[in-house]
Amino acid sequence: MAEPERTERRMRPAPLLFEPSEAAQDPEHFFDLESIEDPAELLARATELALAFRAAEDRAVEFQAVAAAQLADPRRFDRLPPAVIAARAEWTEDYARRMIEFGENLQRGPSPEAP
Repeated sequence: MAEPERTERRMRPAPLLFEPSEAAQDPEHFFDLESIEDPAELLARATELALAFRAAEDRAVEFQAVAAAQLADPRRFDRLPPAVIAARAEWTEDYARRMIEFGENLQRGPSPEAP
């Protein structure tokens, strides 16, 4: 899995509407898409949801990376080695190392732009 790119401008995803508990009982139910009959409207809403889930995934990966970096921080008395972080997150150890590095970069913030 490649490291996600961090963009300065975040997309504003479509709101993920709450799924009522009845939706869990109906495997065909998915954010009420099955009730949309107009194909153009269905495409628009399904695209909004796809973009929202991608944006949510990107943000979640960033939070994973920051958490991994914090857990591996050598200043912590209870720091964890990459192998333990990998096991907890169900990653390979190599991917855990890359995520720790990514998280460290995120914590440092944006680098100053060259003149």
